Amino acid sequence: MKPIGPGDRKVANIHEAQFVPFVFADGTALGDGILQLNPDEPFGNGFHVYRMPAGMTTRGHRHVGPEQFLVLEGELIDSDGKVFRAGDLVYYRDGTEHYSYTPDGCTLAVHITAPEVFVD
Repeated sequence: MKPIGPGDRKVANIHEAQFVPFVFADGTALGDGILQLNPDEPFGNGFHVYRMPAGMTTRGHRHVGPEQFLVLEGELIDSDGKVFRAGDLVYYRDGTEHYSYTPDGCTLAVHITAPEVFVD
């Protein structure tokens, strides 16, 4: 077996690592952040950890390709009132439209295949 080289592995602890603020193309920042280790994926795509601060609501959006996430900490409430709690694994099919809200903040492990399209 070939040894693991110094550039072959990255490790970050979600409780200690610096999350990068998510800033929309128009400069809007809602306070959420992303921890993503793969530099070959566009920011916010592929696998990453996503953190939302207490009281945040995401923009309404449509998924382009499927999205899956695991709630690691906190609670997330979807636009139809469905509540997701720590341990819930959630899947959205391509084309699903929604927004989400977190009353006390939450952290999600996310896999998303393509950037979302924002809708009103």
